[in-house]
Amino acid sequence: MGHHKSVVRRKDRRRNRSKKTSFAHPSRNRLVIHRSLKHFEAQVIDDFKGHTIFSASSKCKDLKPALKNIKNKTDLSIKVGEALASKAKEMKIKSVVLDRNGYPYHGRVKAFVESVRKNGLNL
Repeated sequence: MGHHKSVVRRKDRRRNRSKKTSFAHPSRNRLVIHRSLKHFEAQVIDDFKGHTIFSASSKCKDLKPALKNIKNKTDLSIKVGEALASKAKEMKIKSVVLDRNGYPYHGRVKAFVESVRKNGLNL
């Protein structure tokens, strides 16, 4: 699939613009999201150590029974948000910085963030 250079550059600019305030925050870890046509993934990253602390995904085997009866992809992102917030409670992480990875804040991304906030994680 041939992409024009200008389209790729525009996508990179948009993606990096959302990382300005979230990358290497001094007191909080970064919550990075990724959405594809089928799945939704999120991970909490410590930028100073350079590793992932924990993650949640619609591909996880732990979530397969909960995702069996979903109706649409927005419900899928809500379930992933609930799972990520429960893992954050186990790890005693209370607040993170959202890195939406260039995705607009509506639809599945907004539903994910609202479910994470509702289940006790501060963004």
